[in-house]
Amino acid sequence: MNAWVLRAVGLGALTVVLETLLGFGMMTWPTAGVWMRILCLIVLVGAVLAWGFLDGRADRRAHPDPEHGSDLTMRWLKAAIAGGLGAGLVSWILDYIPKFDLGDQGLFFNITSGAAWIILLIFIPSMLGVAVGRWLTGREKNGAPAAPSNPQPANA
Repeated sequence: MNAWVLRAVGLGALTVVLETLLGFGMMTWPTAGVWMRILCLIVLVGAVLAWGFLDGRADRRAHPDPEHGSDLTMRWLKAAIAGGLGAGLVSWILDYIPKFDLGDQGLFFNITSGAAWIILLIFIPSMLGVAVGRWLTGREKNGAPAAPSNPQPANA
């Protein structure tokens, strides 16, 4: 499976699960909607940041030279587009199931405006996570003392 497909399916599914939980929470505790939305936003952005960070670390370890790293921008852009469109479509379908209240948005909204918001929520934090992961891993490698090429015995 391609790396971007795994990210798209995982983060798209997380988005749908969070939206479903938010819908059930809003029906049960309508006055706590602000806090539930903020919590869902934190969970999604945190998951994306962590995954991007791990990608950045792995890429910098595999390619110590910053000029020869993998193209993680396109990987994450494809994942964000597929995850956003997929989450919008699945949310629209789930909204037709009785007792699922996901906002009663139409298909056009879910695959345009709703998907654009999810795309941004996946792409921007992932790029931030990749940058921080690469930077911290590069600092670890640059800050470590270099091993001497010709070690001398201590008593010499």
